[in-house]
Amino acid sequence: MNKIESNNLSKSFFIDGDEIKVLNKINLSIKRGDLVALSGKSGAGKSTLLQILASLDTPSSGSIKYDDTPITSLNNTDLSSLRLNNFGFVYQFHHLLEDLTVLENILIPLEILNKSINKLEVSKIIDEVGLSHRLNHHPWRLSGGEKQRVAIARALTNKPNFIFLDEPTGNLDEENAAIIQKLLLDISRKYNIALITATHDSNFIRNFDKIYKIQDMNLTEV
Repeated sequence: MNKIESNNLSKSFFIDGDEIKVLNKINLSIKRGDLVALSGKSGAGKSTLLQILASLDTPSSGSIKYDDTPITSLNNTDLSSLRLNNFGFVYQFHHLLEDLTVLENILIPLEILNKSINKLEVSKIIDEVGLSHRLNHHPWRLSGGEKQRVAIARALTNKPNFIFLDEPTGNLDEENAAIIQKLLLDISRKYNIALITATHDSNFIRNFDKIYKIQDMNLTEV
């Protein structure tokens, strides 16, 4: 089935004893292959919602399910397993390990999962993101666009059903942003992977099937 569902999901933070409400009773259903964009002003709650959907944060109230499994009921070990086996992540800041080579960074999810490495499949992913000539280089030798390609390849190695994107091209110039965005969309269509992105980029957003705006804690489809 491969579906993420939220039901009356709300989120608040407490700062110096004051409650700051961010999200209010969000209902959302995303299935494998969907292209979902979350828009809204800075601080509206896009990244917070993305983090909760990805099981990296917990709601203050309401529930979230992956297929028929209530995510909020899972312990840390089961949550980690859920993420590693089903989700990929690409952020504005690529979060590469500088002392590892490109290839070593790409293989991190497989190492964590203790999975055998299918060299043919890994080589195919590396070719698709255009990094075959950079495998033995370290991140500090790469351009911003190349670093994001590494992050995308890393996100693909565990064959995810969903990839979460938080301003994935926010640090790139317009030309490189367009290249990376096309690469992500092409990969989504080819492998039937859902893309869930939080972004301000109107050029990127217009390619998505479902566009939601967060305003005043509420989510509305645009």
